[in-house]
Amino acid sequence: MTRRSDLQNRRTFLTNSLAALSALGAGTLVGSHLFADPTKLAARISEAPESHPLIPALRMGQNALNSLEGVQDYSARFIKREMIGRNMIETHMDLKLREEPFSVYLKFVKPHGGREVIYVKGQNNGNLLVHDVGIAGLAGTLSLEPDGSYAMNENRHPVYKVGMRTLVTELMEQWFAEIDASGVTVNFYPNARVGTASCKAIETSYRQKTGPVKFQTIRLYVDLDSGYPIRLQSYDFPGRRDKEAPLVEDYIYTDISANIGLADIDFSTQNPKYSF
Repeated sequence: MTRRSDLQNRRTFLTNSLAALSALGAGTLVGSHLFADPTKLAARISEAPESHPLIPALRMGQNALNSLEGVQDYSARFIKREMIGRNMIETHMDLKLREEPFSVYLKFVKPHGGREVIYVKGQNNGNLLVHDVGIAGLAGTLSLEPDGSYAMNENRHPVYKVGMRTLVTELMEQWFAEIDASGVTVNFYPNARVGTASCKAIETSYRQKTGPVKFQTIRLYVDLDSGYPIRLQSYDFPGRRDKEAPLVEDYIYTDISANIGLADIDFSTQNPKYSF
């Protein structure tokens, strides 16, 4: 084998390893804190007409955010389903999340079982630290831009948008943007379920895509016991080939344990329980 061939093979291996990491699985919807001040949020809601059909949805979102007010960290099983092109990609991960400084640890359950991802705001030059499994794992710990093409190849959102708080804040920003849109229908489901969890759910839907409207249908599920927002589903407007509105995004948080005292070591490659 020539030196040139050896170099080319090394480059090919690294490229394939990075491509294998494309399903880093970040999901929607982390730590933007758009509504960090409950007073300002309440004032913004009060600016909308009391009779506006989106008011119940906004208030439900506000209450969900209030339930997270005292949550400093949590662990959970995070399941995401996202339409990437024409493919629905489903990923199951174990999640550790800390709000300050915003930190995420993900361990993939399926697919790519064993893959680990760490992101800490303000550290590692703003990059993800990734350790893969199988052949791709031979490349060791990789540092990837969270918005880069490799990390985003099979994801709709970067890793810094993981978490229940951002799930709700970005949803509420969308609803606020739709205040002046017409034709919204809002339905409330007091006896919904997510797995074994009893929930209440609210659904907003439109017949036609106009102005700032992004999705035809959005459903937010809130756990009745904790008040946490544990699921968000978004459906696109049907295309010519669609018989019904296609699911685009589905994010679920289960087995949540809050305020468990996560520390720096939980978001470090030096953790002896991790495989970095």
